[in-house]
Amino acid sequence: MEYTKLGNSNLTVSRICMGCMGFGDPSNGQHSWTLDEEHSRKIIRRGLELGVNFFDTAIAYQSGTSEQYVGRAIRDFAKREDVVLATKFLPRTQEEIAAGVTGQQHIQNMIDTSLRNLGMDYVDLYIYHMWDYETPLYDIMDGLNRLVKAGKVRYIGISNCFAYQLAKANALAEKEGFAKFVSVQGHYNLIFREEEREMAKMCAEDNIAMTPYSALAGGRLSKRLGTTSKRLETDSYAKLKYDATAKQDAVIINRVAELAENKGVSMTQISLAWLLAKVTSPVVGATKLHHIEGAAKAVELTLTAEEIKYLEEAYVPHKLVGVMAQNTPAATKEQHVWSTGNQAIEKSL
Repeated sequence: MEYTKLGNSNLTVSRICMGCMGFGDPSNGQHSWTLDEEHSRKIIRRGLELGVNFFDTAIAYQSGTSEQYVGRAIRDFAKREDVVLATKFLPRTQEEIAAGVTGQQHIQNMIDTSLRNLGMDYVDLYIYHMWDYETPLYDIMDGLNRLVKAGKVRYIGISNCFAYQLAKANALAEKEGFAKFVSVQGHYNLIFREEEREMAKMCAEDNIAMTPYSALAGGRLSKRLGTTSKRLETDSYAKLKYDATAKQDAVIINRVAELAENKGVSMTQISLAWLLAKVTSPVVGATKLHHIEGAAKAVELTLTAEEIKYLEEAYVPHKLVGVMAQNTPAATKEQHVWSTGNQAIEKSL
């Protein structure tokens, strides 16, 4: 495994980040394909053995059970100081807004609940899961800065945002003396490259780490066309993201398969080797041991300029999908798939 600094932080992270959305009680949350605790622990342990030290979860994953599984596994299999743990918080709910809960109070409640779930007294990276269009940006940045000062959070990151929003947030932080975002977690892979328009350029200029999710497009970039899996069959949210462009994406997926066969490696290794040349540490989900083993092997593979061009040249622009398409100012009061589920949320005084 190789390691690198996470943007402008002093965190040293593995080049592969283990995405933990696939861990959690399958009967309690958005997804029915997630792993129970016994199987989650095996994959987390294997990741640690392979040198993965960077783990990404969220309060929204399976009603907090992902955080619980990850927290217990890390306590049992690793030293806390050897691991970089990231989790995320959601925007204020309509109920919180009606009750007068401020952005600062909301963030305090979110971190306290996540720390309870994790069984930890701090997280290394606390990520703003998506833009909150109904909460003043000052309140968000002030709330996050308070957590850093209190020692509950070491650094802050952001996910599912536009480049202009990240620029605004860090400019406000600079002006007020608040902690700045050191990383961005956007949707980025070989068949969805819209982050290259502005976000990637801004991150390169400002040394903001890119830790993209959907690194393998929900498994589509790791399997030959026609091959299926439980997730490919049952993940309705991933279908929403990729089914509409399946025909044009198939050209790229076939090129990944062809290149993998020619080089005697897996499609996972090809897809991630391409992404590793662009970003700090892709977030890679794993629901089988060979998933994380393949991801770790990708770090050792370097593609030639000709191979990269071959993989890239068939790409056509894509419309925004998933959270970026659904989380808009006009849709803030609508019911969405993301939520904290049925977990009890801590209340700050």
